[in-house]
Amino acid sequence: MKKILISSCMLGENVRYDGRHQLLEHPILQLWHAQGRLVSVCPEVSGGLGVPRLPAEAQCKHPILVVNSEGEDVTPEFLTGAEKTLELAQKEHVCCALMKAKSPSCGNQQIYDGSFNGHLTSGQGIAAAELMRHGYPVFNENQLEQLFDFVENYDH
Repeated sequence: MKKILISSCMLGENVRYDGRHQLLEHPILQLWHAQGRLVSVCPEVSGGLGVPRLPAEAQCKHPILVVNSEGEDVTPEFLTGAEKTLELAQKEHVCCALMKAKSPSCGNQQIYDGSFNGHLTSGQGIAAAELMRHGYPVFNENQLEQLFDFVENYDH
């Protein structure tokens, strides 16, 4: 049975920085959840950050620097969360991941640019990038059809 890593907030868990969730309701996701195929993870909570927490954005990619809105360096927690997310993906033998768009941990195409002004830049969040470096395709909530096609045609 193919398993899919999923951001916990999309399963309705209140783990976002603002203490809320981003429940993603879709019949296929609900079926997969009922079948036990979804592996829930919040990289930021796994890395030791609390809920709620100050918003954080990546300010530099090389070397990685993630700061919260008060300028505190939260890079170690983001790196730890990314490592734990990868370990979970490997342990659970997931085929891919569905992660929250624009998140500094989970974004797969764009993330906020570090200015805390709502501006986006192309790139991946820390955990999504770690998964992709290790060969796991990462999709976001705007790519459900691509995710469903991938899972249907996955042959490992």
